[in-house]
Amino acid sequence: MERRSFLKAAAAGTAIIGSAGKLFAAEQYFPSKVDPALFENINRVKDPARKTPLEKSHAPVITAPEKVTAGEPFIVEISVGEVLHGMGPAHWIEYIELNIGNEPAARADFQPKGYASPKTSFLVTLHQDAAPSGKVTLVARQRCNLHGYWETSRDLTVA
Repeated sequence: MERRSFLKAAAAGTAIIGSAGKLFAAEQYFPSKVDPALFENINRVKDPARKTPLEKSHAPVITAPEKVTAGEPFIVEISVGEVLHGMGPAHWIEYIELNIGNEPAARADFQPKGYASPKTSFLVTLHQDAAPSGKVTLVARQRCNLHGYWETSRDLTVA
């Protein structure tokens, strides 16, 4: 009977140690805690004059001409953050999207290996029917695995 009790206790102890080891490994590889509130909505910079460190490193930055000519290509650069977001196995940017108004235009996907920085360029051509009022809004979105969805927009004049 003592042998059976010993085996049960040994099995239980092994299971507990194995679970603790997995928990420790998860904390080692994913040291940053995830804030679930950042995944409930699309995050935007609240006050452009006083950005928080999280906003400075996660809000997309759109670089494009203020005025473009319909039918002529131009470059739109999008980087994640004024301070470029780092990329690593525990904290990375999954993708960057560019929309023209509500229409999807382009997307760049990233891997969490740390080889590529979360910055991309798109060659865009706007037709006059895309901007009947003479203005169009570029919308950049990105998703961080720990800090959720972020969005920035910028208006362009189309001549």
